Amino acid sequence: MAAKDKKVLYISQEIYPYLPESDLAHVARYLPEHIQNAGHDVRIFMPRYGLVNERRNQLHEVIRLSGINVIVDDYDHPLVIKVASIPSTRIQVYFIDNSDLFGRKSLFGPASEGAPSDNADRSIFFIRGVFEAIKNLRWIPDLIHCLGWFSALAPVYLKTAYKDDPYFERAKVIFSVDGNEEEGVIGDDLIKKLEFDKITGDMLAPLQGEVTPDALRRMAIHYSDGVILGQEKVSPELIEYLRSEPDHKVLEYPGPAAEHPEAYVDFYRSFTE
Repeated sequence: MAAKDKKVLYISQEIYPYLPESDLAHVARYLPEHIQNAGHDVRIFMPRYGLVNERRNQLHEVIRLSGINVIVDDYDHPLVIKVASIPSTRIQVYFIDNSDLFGRKSLFGPASEGAPSDNADRSIFFIRGVFEAIKNLRWIPDLIHCLGWFSALAPVYLKTAYKDDPYFERAKVIFSVDGNEEEGVIGDDLIKKLEFDKITGDMLAPLQGEVTPDALRRMAIHYSDGVILGQEKVSPELIEYLRSEPDHKVLEYPGPAAEHPEAYVDFYRSFTE
């Protein structure tokens, strides 16, 4: 990006070293560091899954950002924000936490054996929690990069429920289509919960009546300004859907972020200049 001090928000379902290294966690770890070192202002958010060791990773609560409730389908869920610094870097990661939704020792498994999936509630809470935290930070992003199917509702909410919010109305949103990350079952009540937030009718068309990770990826593609292919091989069905929406800017798989950050930077620049 040519101009300095652009504000870039990362919303990722996983980040190394807080979870085991994967292609997605690798991008979410190293790309923000490169962007920050280039002189831009970066904020990174991920869920505080029960698998994240708070003591070892030195997480601590950010009191001034916590204490509000996030409404999901007419239910209030207390929002707790925690933060940690990636070792040997100037990068801080903010964690969206709620003991009922994220306390379990899994990424996307049910709360107990045989229990129905609550991943719809968890994903909506995560996304809305990020946006409410950003507003409490009084920080207006220029670009929002979403990584992983669990972040896929962010572009949807940005272009619907938050479209007139002064904190987000000018932001461009990019979604990375990976498909190689851990997935989970989404509750059949997802559509009902989206409709509670007035995301209804034709706005739900990209789901094609499904509630699967790929259905959420289609939603993210539809509502994003740009799409990055995060793997050499992405689902042919998703590629076909992406090609059916020719207005999107697309970055073909550029290779690992730590080795080819300039490709991501050039793509960012196309939205911020």
